[in-house]
Amino acid sequence: MLESVDFTRPSLTKEEYKPQRDALMSELVVLQQQAHKRGVGLVVLFEGWNGAGKGGRISDLMYNLDARATSVHVTEDLDVGAAREFVGTAYGVTDFYPLMQEFWQALGPRGAITFYDQGWYTAAMQHLLYGAYGEIALEDVKAGKAKKKVSALAEQPADERHTDLLHCHLTSAASFEQQLVDDGYTVVKFFVHVSQKAQKKRLERLYDDPATRWRVSKKKLTSVRNYPQAYRLYDYLLEGSNFSCAPWHVVNGEDKRAANLAIAQTLVEALRKALAAQPDDDAVAAAAKAQANSASLLEEAAQGDRTPEQEEAVRTSAQAEAATARARAPRASKFPIVEDFPRIDRVDHALSLGLLDYKSELRIQQDRLNRLEMEMYQKRIPLMIMYEGWDAAGKGGNIKRVAQALDARAYTVFPSPAPTRPELMHPHLWRYWTRLPKAGHVGIYDRSWYGRVLVERVEGFATPSEWGRAYDEINEFERELVRWGAILLKFWVDVSQDEQLNRFRDREQDPAKQWKITDEDWRNRDKYPPYKAAIDDMFRLTSTSFAPWIVLESDDKHYARVKALKIINDALEARLREN
Repeated sequence: MLESVDFTRPSLTKEEYKPQRDALMSELVVLQQQAHKRGVGLVVLFEGWNGAGKGGRISDLMYNLDARATSVHVTEDLDVGAAREFVGTAYGVTDFYPLMQEFWQALGPRGAITFYDQGWYTAAMQHLLYGAYGEIALEDVKAGKAKKKVSALAEQPADERHTDLLHCHLTSAASFEQQLVDDGYTVVKFFVHVSQKAQKKRLERLYDDPATRWRVSKKKLTSVRNYPQAYRLYDYLLEGSNFSCAPWHVVNGEDKRAANLAIAQTLVEALRKALAAQPDDDAVAAAAKAQANSASLLEEAAQGDRTPEQEEAVRTSAQAEAATARARAPRASKFPIVEDFPRIDRVDHALSLGLLDYKSELRIQQDRLNRLEMEMYQKRIPLMIMYEGWDAAGKGGNIKRVAQALDARAYTVFPSPAPTRPELMHPHLWRYWTRLPKAGHVGIYDRSWYGRVLVERVEGFATPSEWGRAYDEINEFERELVRWGAILLKFWVDVSQDEQLNRFRDREQDPAKQWKITDEDWRNRDKYPPYKAAIDDMFRLTSTSFAPWIVLESDDKHYARVKALKIINDALEARLREN
C-alpha cells in the first residue's frame, strides 16, 4: 500500500492550498456539530513513521474543531525495562492489562471525535517485536539482523508462533474496529508516509534543536538505517488490516499542505456519509427504553390476584415472546463451542451437601484459595470470576464465600446495575473494558456483560440486531481476556422455579431481607419462558472452548458455594503448575 504515494508530485503553493483548506475546515466544523447532535462518533487513528508529522496533522485539526467534543489519546512506547521485569510473562500473562484496554478506555462517546496519535497498530507491532525477540523496535539491532527479523514476521516463518502473534493482533484490531462501526462510530485510519531521506532529515533537524531534542532519542535517529525493513513490516501490517469497515488512507507526509487537504477531505466525506445514513427506528426506540432505565410493568393483575384465565393469558404471551426471540437468535457462533454446553432443562436440582460436610469443606476450600491467591498475586496472573443466574439463586452468598477467602486488597467486586448515561453513549462492552482487574488481582462480577443477551434482549433495551451480534462480540471480548492471560470462570447460578418462589416468600416475610425483593423480581417470574430461551441461546452461542459456562446447582446453596470454590481452586492450581 505504501507504494501508492507519489513523492515526486509538485508541492501545493499557498495560493492553491488556502482556499481549499478554508472551505474544507468550515464544512468539517459544521459536520462535527451535526454529528454531535445525531450521536455519530468519529474515531480517527494516525499511524506513520517517526518524524512524519502525525502530531502536526492532529494539531491543525484541533485548532478548528470544538474541543468540548474532541479528545486526543497519545500512545506511549512500550516500556521495555518494565516489560522485562514483569514476572507474569513466564505464566502466560502479557502485561498488567490487555493491550486493547488502553484504546477502549480512551474511546469518546458517540457524538464526539476521538483522535489516536499512534494506536493499536503501533502497540501491536512493539509487543510483537518484544514478544518474539525481546526488543521493542528494529533500530535496537544491526541492519542485517533486522532484515532477518522482518522476514520472519512478514513472510511464512518456520516458527508458527510468530504468525500466531501477528494473527492475534490483527484479529484484535478487526474486532475493535468492527464493533465500533456496528455501534454507530465511523473509523478513519491514516498512515502518514515519508521517504527514508525525508525521515532522516526531519529527525536530525529535531535532534539538532535544543528545544525539540527531547522528542528524538538516539534510538530514533538510528532507526533510519532500518527503514527498508520497517517499510516491509508496515506494508505487511497495512495490507492485513485494510478492513472494509475501516480502510487505510495513506497520505504524503512530505507535503504538509497536501496531507492536510487529504485528511480534511477524507474526514468530511466520512461524516457526510455517516450523517446521510437513515437512523434505525428500532435502535432509537430501544435506546429510549434503555435510557428510561425501567421496563413498563405488565398490565395484568398481580400474580396473587389473577384469575385462571389471566394466568393462562400471561403464560401464553410469554411463550409466544420466547418463540419469537428464539427464532431471531443466530443459528451458530463463528467461535468453537463445546459439545456439552449446559441446558436449563438438564440442571440437576437434587444435588445437596449436608451442613456438617459443608462447614468442613468450606473451610478447607477457603484456606486453599487463600494460599493459591497469594501465589497467583506473586506470579501476576489475573483471575476473573463472573456470576449470572436467576433472581434469588444465591449469587451474592456465593460471592461472599469466595471474597471471604481473599485478601481485601487483592479483589474488586464489580456490580452491573443499569447503565449510566455515559455508558449508554458507548458500545455496551466499554463499561467492562474499563473494569478489569490488574494482573495478579481478582475481579468478581455480580452480573456482567451478558446483560446484553439476557435482560436487554428480553426487556427490549436492545434491538434484535444489537443483541444478535452481541454473542460473538462477547466471545471476542473473552478471547482477548484469555489471550491476555486471565483465568476466566463463568458461573451460571441455577435454581428451580419452586425453590425460587420459596425464597421470594421468605424474603418478603423477613424484615432483614425485604430489601432484596422487588416488584421487578415477581414480574420476572412471569417472563420465565423468554428468559429461559435467552439463557439457552447464551449457553449455545457463548460456551466456547476457551471460556465455557459452568452451572452451579443452587437449590442447595451450600452445595453451590463449595462447588464454586473447588472449581476456582482447581483452575488456579492447574495454571500455577503449568510452569
